[in-house]
Amino acid sequence: MTDPTTASAPSAAPIKIDVWSDIACPWCYIGKRKFEDAASRFDGEVEVEYHSFELSPDTPVDFEGDEVDFLSRHKGMPADQVRGMLDQVTGIAAEVGLAYDFGSLHHTNTVLAHQLLHFAKARGLQLEMTERLLAAYFVEGRHVGRVADLAELAAEVGLDHDEVVEALESDRYLSDVRADQQQAQAFGITGVPFFVLEGKYGISGAQAPEAFLAALEQVRSELAASAAPAGGDR
Repeated sequence: MTDPTTASAPSAAPIKIDVWSDIACPWCYIGKRKFEDAASRFDGEVEVEYHSFELSPDTPVDFEGDEVDFLSRHKGMPADQVRGMLDQVTGIAAEVGLAYDFGSLHHTNTVLAHQLLHFAKARGLQLEMTERLLAAYFVEGRHVGRVADLAELAAEVGLDHDEVVEALESDRYLSDVRADQQQAQAFGITGVPFFVLEGKYGISGAQAPEAFLAALEQVRSELAASAAPAGGDR
């Protein structure tokens, strides 16, 4: 089965998509599905790379409480309002085939998960690792903030368990995470998901697939126009 993000178009170079997201961002997983829907309908090839963004870098690894507690304490929102919001997000996720389970979710710090994504990128498995982490966090109630848990998830996508443990314990990829965050700041990105097409076209949020598709087609048209030779045959 063909990955929807890599539909082929032999006549043109792939369009590069850089995505800033956080594993703990429910809209990032929803946005991922909506973009994949658009890419599956796009008559061309795209190349996707994920970049690190921490929504709540001060979150403890083992937060005591559920998602309602977290948002109530850290965001100052009334618990009833939080429950209503989470119900709404769960419904939107279901529309794109995602079964969110906020009741089982383990809120945690995501900096190690971002380091793991850089480890996976270096081995050609970043897309698979991104999908695995998001599913583990939002659907399965797995912990994605501790080295041992992350190494188990990494092994499930074909990465070496012991190599992952060593890389995360040594913070080998922390500088890459920080570089992504600095680039986000340079771009003026303040929320995620944020999609950057060909380094200059930005799309913020979990937009409708039609919006992503229109952007892809526009970028392809502009790239084709810029690549066309000036003038014509005499």
